[in-house]
Amino acid sequence: MLETHTEKDNPDVDSSCIRHLGCLFSYLDNSVVERWNMHTAHAGATLTGIRHHHVEINGTTLHYVSAGTSGSPVLLVHGFPETWWAFHKLIPLLAAKHRVFAADLRGFGDSANGQGDYDSKTSSEDLHQLIAHLDVGPVHLTGQDISGATVFRLAATHPENVLSLTAIEMGLPGFGMEGLADVTHGGAWYIGFLAAPGVPEMLLAGRERDFLTKVAYPAMCAVPDAVTVTDLDEFVRTYSRPDGWRGAIGLYQSMLKEGLEIKALAQSHKVNAPVLTIGAGGGPFTANTMAAVTTSVH
Repeated sequence: MLETHTEKDNPDVDSSCIRHLGCLFSYLDNSVVERWNMHTAHAGATLTGIRHHHVEINGTTLHYVSAGTSGSPVLLVHGFPETWWAFHKLIPLLAAKHRVFAADLRGFGDSANGQGDYDSKTSSEDLHQLIAHLDVGPVHLTGQDISGATVFRLAATHPENVLSLTAIEMGLPGFGMEGLADVTHGGAWYIGFLAAPGVPEMLLAGRERDFLTKVAYPAMCAVPDAVTVTDLDEFVRTYSRPDGWRGAIGLYQSMLKEGLEIKALAQSHKVNAPVLTIGAGGGPFTANTMAAVTTSVH
């Protein structure tokens, strides 16, 4: 089942978007066993009522946060240029009725970013192992932006992990997403820039704030000042660490070369879980993409 929803120029992400997510999750609510993981101190931005965790899985260390004490579990997966903090307004609202987890993908935020693979297949396996570690049963999975291939792979190859999939302004390689890098037809230049070996590390070091404030967020935000100074400070903090762009670089490089693989996976393993799509500047792009990789459309 696929349901579509579009948010255009809407600063109130805490209303309509939350209502759709909350209704979907409540409708599909399953009882789960509660088990909190050991939590750790955190030097960056945080929220009252959440816990920070680090877990070693799949050859890396992932950072994630948790909130809520009851209800079906929700796993939030950020896009670019973001971290778990992209969901800091949603987390308290969802935590009123759900157990909520928001992860930093490998190479992003406060997750490890050493040498290794940073493609969507590896990141998907990270999430699969994270869900097993959480031991709360299948989750309502939410993916945004460049995490699209990661969450699709998880939902397609590990349906036992996923109660539902919410796709927020995301596409898939093999289904037109590569076109977003085509600057001759209005694509974003920074996609090719981030995917160019060695270039972002050389040119963005020490210029993280300038890139985010003058290039990235103005191009992505329909609402002026949607990204606050506090938000910016948190994103700059993590992207400014050594190799802070490694996660983004890996996913954009992956996006530009995995189209045939994703298309073949979609043909052999369509997503059976209910799907909600939320579009914005991309219009029906997300809905059309997900309609092609799900078993039915509602």
